This record gives sequence, C-alpha cells and structure tokens, in this order.
Amino acid sequence: MSKVKTRFAPSPTGLLHIGGLRTAIYSYALAKKSGGKFVLRIEDTDQKRLVTGSVENLKNSLIKSGLKWDEYYVQTERAKQGIYLKEAKRLIESGNAFYCRCKPKNPKSEGYSNILRDPCRSKDYETGAIKLKVPDNEVLGYHDFIINKEIFWKTDLVADTTLLKSEEFSNLPTYHLAVVVDDHAMGITHVLRGHDWMPSTPIHLLVYKYLGYKRPEVGHLTDILDPDGGKLSKRKGSVSCEVMIGDGYLPEAILNYVILLGWAPKDNREIFSLGEFVKIFDPRGFQKSNPIFDRAKLDWFNGYYIRQKTDKELAKLFLEFLPKNVDYKTLLRITPLVKERLTKVSEIGTLAGFFFEKPKVKQKLLGKNASVHLKEAITILKKLREWNLDQINSVLTGLIKDKGFETGSFFMDLRVAITGSRVTPPINESIVILGKLKTLRRLKFVLQP
Repeated sequence: MSKVKTRFAPSPTGLLHIGGLRTAIYSYALAKKSGGKFVLRIEDTDQKRLVTGSVENLKNSLIKSGLKWDEYYVQTERAKQGIYLKEAKRLIESGNAFYCRCKPKNPKSEGYSNILRDPCRSKDYETGAIKLKVPDNEVLGYHDFIINKEIFWKTDLVADTTLLKSEEFSNLPTYHLAVVVDDHAMGITHVLRGHDWMPSTPIHLLVYKYLGYKRPEVGHLTDILDPDGGKLSKRKGSVSCEVMIGDGYLPEAILNYVILLGWAPKDNREIFSLGEFVKIFDPRGFQKSNPIFDRAKLDWFNGYYIRQKTDKELAKLFLEFLPKNVDYKTLLRITPLVKERLTKVSEIGTLAGFFFEKPKVKQKLLGKNASVHLKEAITILKKLREWNLDQINSVLTGLIKDKGFETGSFFMDLRVAITGSRVTPPINESIVILGKLKTLRRLKFVLQP
C-alpha cells in the first residue's frame, strides 16, 4: 500500500465535537496504517465565526486523544502569502471564474430566472469578489471510497459560488477555494469528512478540474444521530470533548467509543487503544447506517478504563473533582473501595465525599430501629482498642447476632448515619479509613434530638 497523507481541517468556531474527533481519528488511522502523514490544518478564513481560544482547545483535545500531527498549517497565515489570490486569478484568466460586485446580502437582484447563475458573470468586471463560473448541461461525478459508490450531479443544480472575497475582506478565500488549493499543495491523498459536506463536492470537483490538480480520494462519513433520531448537533455542548472530559470521562474511553461510531472490526472486538486501532484499521469497515450516540455505552467504556488505572493514577484524577484540602494519602486508601463502582471520575465526590466533609443526614433515610442500632454500635465500637477491618467486622457481626438485628437494616442505618447516603463504598472499610473519632462523632450526632 502506497503512503497515504490525510488532514484534519477544523474551523476554530468552538469546542471539538465528537463528530470532529471521529473524523480526526479515522483520518489519522488511514494515514498511519500506511506509514503516511497526518496534517492538522486550521481553516480560519471565516473571521466572523471565530471563537477565541478555539485553536488551543482543538489542539489540546487532539493531544489528549493521542492524535499527533506531522504538519501544521493555518489558512489565514497562508493567505498572507498570496497563495489563494494567485490561484483565483488563474481561474479568472482561464475564463472559469468572474468578478462579482453584488452586495453579499442580495447577490441575485437583477431578475434572472435561474437564481443559481450570478448576474455578474457576464459583466466583465475587473475587481470584486471572485466567483466560480459553473457550466451548464454537464455532469460531475466521483467515487466515494467510504460508501463505495459513484455519486453524480448535474451542473444545472450547482450555483456560481464565491471562491475569494473582495479586497474589502482582505481577499480571503472561502472554504471552497482554500480547501482545494491546500489539499493539492500539501499532497493530501485522501479526504475524509462529514456527510454534511457532500453538497459542496461538485464545486470542489470543478475547482480541481479548472486548476489542473490531481483530485484526492474523497469519502463522506455517516451522520451521528442523537437518541431521538436527529443529527447530533455541535451546538449541544455536552458532546464536545472538553465538556465530556470535564464531566469525568477519560480521553481513552471517549476515543475508544468514538472509534466504533460508524466503523466496525471484522470480529466483535470492542476495546482498542489508538495504536491497536491503527494496526487493524480497514476502510472497508465503515458502516453505511448512521450510528446513534449512546450515552450508556460511553459510560460502560468509561467504567472499563477507570478500572484499568492504577490506584495512584486514579487518585490523581480524583483530585480535580474534590476539595483542595483533600489528604492524598487518605484518597489513595479510598480509591480501591470506589474503583469498581464508578462510571465517571467525577462521581468520586458523590460516592466518597463523606470522607472529607461531614454529610447532612436525612432522617427519612433511616429505618424505624435506627436509634437502637446506632446506640449499640456506638457502645461496641467505643470499646475497640485496635481500629482495623478485622476487629470492626468481628464486633459488628457479633453485635447483630447477639441482639437479633436484621443485618441489612442494621448496616443501612450505619451507612446513612456515617455517609448521609444509601449508596457508598463498603461501610466497614469506610469506617476504618474514616477513623474511630470521626465515626463515633457522626453516630452520636445523628442521635441528637
């Protein structure tokens, strides 16, 4: 297989959405499978839509996912070199583009019956924005390597499209010119992009043809759907990489889950590191149906990767979701108790926050025999000279047997009184870590009128 060169070319208009991450992952894998190169190109020519900080966020999200680029470009920096202006003028000289002076808000105001054809194409202007002159009565087509299908358009349905903005807008290229010029200049062999870019393809086919460029292989990925069947929107911030990581999802879990959103291996394997995915990646594994974003499945992956962490690794991650004064040594002792119970790292506060802050105990969570249970527990625990798990297990088990208490009811009252919750790590192990003094204080506090 000859070396493949791909690119991920996001616009810095916000946080990296999982749809964008998926495009980056597949592009990276396709290149690296062949020993080729992966390019990161920032497409920032639409200055009105830029969001401050987006470029760094995009780069950080890719780095956290393990996607390291071999080359890096920024389109506005390339525009200063006159690269796009030069190619746009070539199109003017060959008669395949024209200058347009129409106001951007009302470009078709001269009464043409075919609104796809710009009235300026016959004006012979020498300044203005530069637009593609789309021919009539032709058919454009290409083979989509992802869906493995020939796609065709009639040019009668393709509009004259702006390629380069006027001097008023610094002669910046639009996406349609910049993407073609850059893919050619950078030697991109394969382009993977979202299905929503399909309508732009005939424009790009014409630009490739008129500039005399060799066309790369092009493939369009399926749409990711939300659980209701609608397209998963970039505007839903909860599906951006940064927000999900901030919510307690691990980058490796997000990566693994996204790998399977539209691609499937030959077997039923589900767990992949990035390196393992690259080794077995096959474009024939792309699926034709639109995948559904399943939060429960993402949670499953996240729980799996949480359990692969060492206690030290996990404890360090917990620190981001706990008060700053947390004792790290105590946290290390807590970690093995909660590891199997977590879906997200952020749940540490809910599951184990009682270790660091005295909880509020709702009386309605206690059973009808809570007063008796807690008084007896205080009496027996107070007598312990050695505060360890064996001793605590022994005296509490003996107490239940001697007093005839119902085991589940007794331990639930103990759990609620000490933690404030019915769902916690194992209570006896928690008592050991909490210590004798705090344990007895909390039990006594609950018994106060």
